[in-house]
Amino acid sequence: MINFSRRLFAVILSAFMIYCLTACQNSGGGTNASDVGASVQSGGGNILIAYFTAAENSGVDAVASASYTTIEGQAVGRLRAVADMIHDNVGGDLFSIRTSVVYPTDGRELIDYAATEQDENARPKLISHIENPDSYDIIFIGYPNWWADLPMAVYSFFDEYDFSSKTIIPFNVHNGSRFSRTIETIQELEPNATVIEDGFTVSERSVAGAAGDVAEWLGGLGF
Repeated sequence: MINFSRRLFAVILSAFMIYCLTACQNSGGGTNASDVGASVQSGGGNILIAYFTAAENSGVDAVASASYTTIEGQAVGRLRAVADMIHDNVGGDLFSIRTSVVYPTDGRELIDYAATEQDENARPKLISHIENPDSYDIIFIGYPNWWADLPMAVYSFFDEYDFSSKTIIPFNVHNGSRFSRTIETIQELEPNATVIEDGFTVSERSVAGAAGDVAEWLGGLGF
């Protein structure tokens, strides 16, 4: 009788723990999904990896820009480097958000310029455009953290495209502030999209060695 009671208690306890775990995973509107990649076709044709980096908007040689890192001996914009790592795992199309603004190459001047854009609530004019945005189901969006906010060029990007019913997956490069509140901002800008809260964030000093972490993160999302 005692052994039966213990077995019954163990079964009830296990069921309770499974219920609690499931409830916790489903909290937050289901945006912290672990199976995002489950519906992606093997060809990856419905994935867009969009990114903004000052390095590709500076108009100068790569080695002169503070927004570059070195990957296998080559200078690459930090956000482009992470975008390439994502692409290596999931395929899809890469898209660089380009603007008519020529951003400063010096790190301090760049951050000061970013602050001015924020103060003015600027919307830099985009000079690159997605040819067929409706063909994508999953949008990776990459950006640096500037003054705890999205670069204003990324605001221009979300002003231009309606990603309703699509899945948006953020990734960013930071200097200590991680995502700040930028994921919530994306949710506000695209209220009818599914915005994944479990984005990938990496310090600008660690980008070159981030490939393994990127692959692990994508695996956790089901890719």
